[in-house]
Amino acid sequence: MAEQEHQQASEQVNELAQKMEEVILGEDGLPLSKKALKKREKELEKEKKKQERLAREAEERAAREAAEVDHGVDNYGRSAINMSREKTETKWTALGELTAEMAGQLVNVQARVQGSRPVSGKMCFLVLREGVETAQAVLSVDADTVSKKMVKFATSIPNESIVSITAQVVKPDVPVESCTVGTVELQVRKVFVTSEVKIPLPFALEDAMHSEEACARDATLNRVGLDTRLNNRTMDLRTITNNAIFKIQAAVCQLFREYLTNEGATEIHTPKIISTASEGGSNVFKITYFKGAAYLAQSPQLYKQACIAADFGKVYEIAPVFRAEDSNTQRHLTEYVGLDLECSFREHYHEVMNMIGSMFVYIFKNLELRWARELEIVRRQYPSEPIKFDDQPLRLEYKDAVALLRAHGEEMGDFDDMTTPQEKTLGRLVREKYGTDFYMLDKFPLSVRPFYTMPDPTDARYSNSYDFFLRGQEIMSGAQRVHDADMLKERIAAHGIPLESLEHYIRAFELGCPPHAGGGVGLERVVMFYLGINNIRQTSLFPRDPKRIDP
Repeated sequence: MAEQEHQQASEQVNELAQKMEEVILGEDGLPLSKKALKKREKELEKEKKKQERLAREAEERAAREAAEVDHGVDNYGRSAINMSREKTETKWTALGELTAEMAGQLVNVQARVQGSRPVSGKMCFLVLREGVETAQAVLSVDADTVSKKMVKFATSIPNESIVSITAQVVKPDVPVESCTVGTVELQVRKVFVTSEVKIPLPFALEDAMHSEEACARDATLNRVGLDTRLNNRTMDLRTITNNAIFKIQAAVCQLFREYLTNEGATEIHTPKIISTASEGGSNVFKITYFKGAAYLAQSPQLYKQACIAADFGKVYEIAPVFRAEDSNTQRHLTEYVGLDLECSFREHYHEVMNMIGSMFVYIFKNLELRWARELEIVRRQYPSEPIKFDDQPLRLEYKDAVALLRAHGEEMGDFDDMTTPQEKTLGRLVREKYGTDFYMLDKFPLSVRPFYTMPDPTDARYSNSYDFFLRGQEIMSGAQRVHDADMLKERIAAHGIPLESLEHYIRAFELGCPPHAGGGVGLERVVMFYLGINNIRQTSLFPRDPKRIDP
């Protein structure tokens, strides 16, 4: 009997719970009234009919589109993977070659889609990019070539995908100021994706091209931090500014080669794995070399001089340099590209120093003449004035520079090495007094130079050494080298370096060596200071510093 009563009670509880579930509560948590329930039912019915109508319209639209003849079907799509199956006679035109005089011509271009902007279902714009150039393309529905589906396809192409386009060149009513090629526009006739972006982009390329001034004027602009850019360096290098920066960097190397080759110098290639530190000291990377140890070269110094002893006369090299300096400043790297040179001379080391000065003048002049386009593009994002320099570079002696700094209120001893702030101050003072951003600082204190530096013949506290400065910062260090074996041994001993560690180096001078001088240039620094860029990592392709070894 008790069991039967228990079962009946359970059934009543379940029935009550079911009824409670069916009760619809209002916002106040109380059951809705009959009037409210009726209103709600009408709203649900109305929404149901709306959804049915939308579904029916979508179905009808899809049916119409399916039935519609796509007259552009052969003019767009995704190309098969290019496996070099065939060669055609297609003539390709670079974006930078487009001119207003080509209006009316059909051209074939390959470029990245930097961005797209649909105007309607019948028209859209694309921004195309190739290297340092951008151009505007437009697709507009017509009766023969461009269909609605073709326009829809074009707007769906992911940014940064590569496309092949056939288009007619037209002259726009007003110049396209947002593109570097602004005098023409491309009326697209065919568009095929040849390489499609498969993943989300780490940042919008346009955001990486804002100048500091633009960001200051418009706080809504997105900014991409330097670490984000360097962590995604391949993407970052696609900006037209970076493309231009590294064309200019390549130009500096080209001009360095041109000048020295014309001077009769021989390009050499020296070892980067060596048995002893190139310049002594601890700023050297030690590596395992089979069962022993070796070092990464701090410079090609010892081998440049060996080539002079081997009667090469004048030599130069463009190669990596490694410095194990735990320095995280805006102008230091642990690996950089060194432009090194060494030349014998007849009477005085100034023969070499002045030649190097003329070399820099040659580089600076030709950059402005032959790479004006790239300089213009860089200066849009990183505004700077062209450097001031003379055909005969200014030469200052170290003691005169010290006097100039002291007159300005700087405190430093006669033989103190200059700090970076002092170098910058000196650069500003020199510009004010002499009207130049480029100068040579000669006769450094011997105590702040390497062991192979020749002492000054009239005052042994100084040396026959020099640095070159650009915009108040050092871009090259050089000197006359000690070429006498006995004097060299004395200098090595004075620096506390074991003679046996430099045995092969010393032997070259024991065999007789002409007097010579030279120097080493940091490529990234030259480009950085010439362009007025604030961080050397922006002028290094894939920078290496104490905290960065990837990518």
